[in-house]
Amino acid sequence: MARQKGKYFGLNAANLLHSLRCRGGSAPLHTIKFSNVAIQSLLDQKLVKLQNTGCGFVLEINEEK
Repeated sequence: MARQKGKYFGLNAANLLHSLRCRGGSAPLHTIKFSNVAIQSLLDQKLVKLQNTGCGFVLEINEEK
């Protein structure tokens, strides 16, 4: 059975997006303290993208629309 999203799920994704904007648009993935579900939701909506820097991954706001 698929797990249902909690009532605060949308708020967490919005908070993550706000946090990225406050950090200049990107942050190393290992420093992000949000749930994997919130991160995956923003990736699915194509609001953010992952970059492999060779030393780790960076989550950044997707400027392409």
